[in-house]
Amino acid sequence: MSLNSSTLLNEENSQGPKRNPECLESLELQTPSSFQDNPLQQLQLASQEVLEKAKKSGRSKCPRCSSSRMFYCYTCFVPVETVPTKEIPTVKLPLKIDIIKHPNETDGKSTAVHAKLLAPDDVTIYKYPCIPEYEEKRHEIALIFPGPDSVSVKDIAFHLQKYTKKSVCDNNDDCSGEPCLKQAKIEPKEEKNLNECISSNRSEGTRLKKIIFIDSTWNQTNKIITDERLQGLLQIELKTRKTCFWRHQKGKPDTYLSTIEAIYYFLVDYHQEILKENYKGQYDNLLFFFSFMYTLIKNAKCCAGKE
Repeated sequence: MSLNSSTLLNEENSQGPKRNPECLESLELQTPSSFQDNPLQQLQLASQEVLEKAKKSGRSKCPRCSSSRMFYCYTCFVPVETVPTKEIPTVKLPLKIDIIKHPNETDGKSTAVHAKLLAPDDVTIYKYPCIPEYEEKRHEIALIFPGPDSVSVKDIAFHLQKYTKKSVCDNNDDCSGEPCLKQAKIEPKEEKNLNECISSNRSEGTRLKKIIFIDSTWNQTNKIITDERLQGLLQIELKTRKTCFWRHQKGKPDTYLSTIEAIYYFLVDYHQEILKENYKGQYDNLLFFFSFMYTLIKNAKCCAGKE
């Protein structure tokens, strides 16, 4: 769930005493060590200078619908005129992502748009109830949602293999367990190549290709998660992490993440647990807008004497 940046700036101007230039200057001069309480400080991000300039120039037109927006248009999923697309980082993801957005989720408060802006080739946003049918591909799709049957990221391949076996059996008329015809003798070298081929096919068959996220408040998720089109999908539960979202849901624990945070943390875990590679900031730019807004609001609260 993202913040409408125009609302952000209006809220900043209305909170507490008016900020003075000295306060702003002191914030700009702070060193990284003074932001030790900022968990986003260590991200390897592209330059956010373009966002700084856009902030100073104010709201701008969406190049598609001409609506007045700050930074990006949350209905057209494109940057505004003062934020050139070439200055926005693009992130390549290891799999496709579908985001199912609740119809009552306010567009301007949803962080789902961040993912679409920064990984446009790999992210698709659907507004519920207009979502795809996933049943035929459930052996290569998983849903991020906590629950009694949810599994950890590291166990994805093992559980998808079960789905693959069931899918093969469902689509194979000869699943009666009848013995196979005797095969010709295979030489050791040929057997090795055959085993490698089988192993490769099995690996391909159990590889996750798409992950689904639900974009809504926690109180609204029940309508989506109980939809018959999502039944039978493998559910994944993320490791416990604390949110940095400034619109944290009242009465909910701080482990309830915003949509873009959930996407980012899943990909980090997937990179390490499934791809078995060292994480070197490959997906950090997914938090390009999020981290900028976080710092903007933190500074505003600090100047208003609220922290």
